[in-house]
Amino acid sequence: MVVEVLSPSNTASEMEMKLSLYEEAGVREYWVLDPKNKQARAYRLSNGTYLMQRYKDQSIITSAVLPGLEIDLKSLFAE
Repeated sequence: MVVEVLSPSNTASEMEMKLSLYEEAGVREYWVLDPKNKQARAYRLSNGTYLMQRYKDQSIITSAVLPGLEIDLKSLFAE
């Protein structure tokens, strides 16, 4: 599992490259946390391809590979 917190210096092409590399390497779950937009994306490997689920600031994101791991985005992104 990989969890990444975006910063202003992250570029779209950089994120696309990482997504492709993680998918190719077989990383089962990849979370991208976006504090600026108060949202997250979870990519979960299914038959060698990532399926993406988007979470907004009122959601709780849970891990498919680490049972019991969940993060309340409202608390995480609280100012």
